[in-house]
Amino acid sequence: MTRWYEGPLAAFDTETTGVDVEQDRIVSAALIVQECAGGRIRSTRWLVNPGIPVPPGATEVHGLTDEHLQRNGRWPAPVVEEIARALGEQQMAGRPVVVMNAPFDLTLLDRELRRHRASSLARYLDNRPLTVLDPRVLDKHLDRYRKGRRTLTDLCAHYGIELEGAHDAGADALASLELVRAVGRRFAGRLERLTPAELHTLQQVWHAAQARGLQAWFARQGTPEPVDPHWPLRPELPAAA
Repeated sequence: MTRWYEGPLAAFDTETTGVDVEQDRIVSAALIVQECAGGRIRSTRWLVNPGIPVPPGATEVHGLTDEHLQRNGRWPAPVVEEIARALGEQQMAGRPVVVMNAPFDLTLLDRELRRHRASSLARYLDNRPLTVLDPRVLDKHLDRYRKGRRTLTDLCAHYGIELEGAHDAGADALASLELVRAVGRRFAGRLERLTPAELHTLQQVWHAAQARGLQAWFARQGTPEPVDPHWPLRPELPAAA
């Protein structure tokens, strides 16, 4: 029997105008599909004119300028719908979706759907969740006492995954997919008997515990920064009174 980390996987990534999932916008996205480890890669990419200025700091990260996006990007409404439908296709196919730091990318997509389609990611998924594999959550749980940062670049270096063109949505999605395969192989004794659906449920628990630990560390440092425990999607903020 093929182990899940050697079998079919998809991976999703976005580049954005910033790091606020409630206010920032998608400027590019990619979905990578691979039916088996080492198999052919199918890639779908989107480039978006977000309709708002791209801050210089964001351009420094991903290289996408206002001028380039205005000339080559598409309007957000049809793009975010296409992305949501593409993720829904992965759900229908029973293909787990790898998303590095899932609460960021999936929540931002959900907010874009609410903004431009008066809908939500859950509606495009028929209120049935994706099966998500998040290499950051997996690594942090399985190797919790390892010191150091756990960005995509750091994790790729640790697991020996090649990452060319970091902060390109397609490159980051492919690296995340290979990273999950590498995590699966390294911790096969602890993971191979679990299904992706079981891992999805466990990651919700693991992420919440990780969030509590980070919140406690912030408190000890005197930093009043809230840490959201929800995974892989943050709940919608209540409307202002």
